[in-house]
Amino acid sequence: MEAKLSEVTMVAKSSAMGGGEDITMATSETIPKSGPVHPSGGTVYVTPYVAPAHGSVGLGERPEKFNGKDFKRWQQKMLFYLTTLNLARFLQEDAPDLGENPDWQTVAAVDAWKHSDFLCKNYIFNGLDNALYNVYSPMVNAKALWESLERKYKTEDAGSKKFVVSKFLDFKMVDSKTVISQVQEFQLILHDIHAKGMVLGESFQVAALIEKLPPTWKDFKNYLKHKRKEMKLEDLIVRLRIEEDNRQSEKKAGNYHQEAKANVVEQDVLPFYSGRLFVRRPLVPLRDE
Repeated sequence: MEAKLSEVTMVAKSSAMGGGEDITMATSETIPKSGPVHPSGGTVYVTPYVAPAHGSVGLGERPEKFNGKDFKRWQQKMLFYLTTLNLARFLQEDAPDLGENPDWQTVAAVDAWKHSDFLCKNYIFNGLDNALYNVYSPMVNAKALWESLERKYKTEDAGSKKFVVSKFLDFKMVDSKTVISQVQEFQLILHDIHAKGMVLGESFQVAALIEKLPPTWKDFKNYLKHKRKEMKLEDLIVRLRIEEDNRQSEKKAGNYHQEAKANVVEQDVLPFYSGRLFVRRPLVPLRDE
């Protein structure tokens, strides 16, 4: 026997749902009120599958609301979250078919599957912000919802991959900034590339970083290119930091020598007080008295 409910309110208060936060899910689906009739004549009451509340799943592990950005990261977190609730399989399963003359076990299994799929779908809905919730709310099951999100946002991820690759190829260091600060920019680009699922070998990263050194580092660049022993990226960055420190020290020493020469020239002219301000006059040799 089944009862048509205009609204079914499910309030989850468990650590799996975030430590006591009430979550309400409303639907107009047909929810089985009692199980089918057993061949012996008795009524079989079916207890739908309910996701266990694992104590290890805390408030911080529930994914943040997805707002259309960083889909891959959100998807991985949501997949892990659903896995802890034993609901991840409903992202790939279609609804079982009852057939023409189903027996009571088949009907009971289908009812339990629908209930678990209902939970899975609404956990995903709860992970979307309001704007996206309104867009995807017509989805009939968890699999359709999951695949629709993938089609939409994985395509956008493919476009962002091309953007990151273009950014990597166009990156070139300039002399107006410190090399180490630009190395940090380069590392951020590498991080974005890896975050998009693209893998660059360390030898390639080292060679690319050497090639992108600024024009005034031409001699040092050639020196690094002709080194036979391969370097790790961390070792190369240390070498660049030492080289830049040496260059800055030499530059300061050069400025000091120039200032010293200027002071020698200045000492040839001594100031005297004219009554209102100091003026300078050339030195005159003292007369012999």
